[in-house]
Amino acid sequence: MKYLVLFVFLYSCTAEYHLNKAIKKGYKCEETGDTIRISTIDSIPYIVNDTIMWEKILTTKDTIIRYKKVYVPKTKWQVKTELKFQRDTIRIKEKTKQAEAKAEAKSKKRPNLNFLFLGMFIGFALYYLLQRVDSKLNL
Repeated sequence: MKYLVLFVFLYSCTAEYHLNKAIKKGYKCEETGDTIRISTIDSIPYIVNDTIMWEKILTTKDTIIRYKKVYVPKTKWQVKTELKFQRDTIRIKEKTKQAEAKAEAKSKKRPNLNFLFLGMFIGFALYYLLQRVDSKLNL
């Protein structure tokens, strides 16, 4: 049992192996740096013949700040969920546009004139028939 545990620790994956595998998949680690110059003004008092004089001393210090930019590629699952959210938002926008267009079309809808023309036709037909019947009765 001791040898098995020792064997696993000796032959397990190293950090370098995992780093190389991540780099192949798109991992990027860049180190950038900036130099910042800090200037300070110091004043030191000194006495000359019963008067206080001030001496200005200008000092500058340089500091280097390093930033690590790390780009970790997204997994397939993360990309899939992002695309799903984009697709869903596009569908929701399309549905709202369709609903707005339908509501606008209903508000601008012309009145249905078919019944008006049908009623006029029936009225003229009845008028014509009544005149025909009346002319036959009067003979």
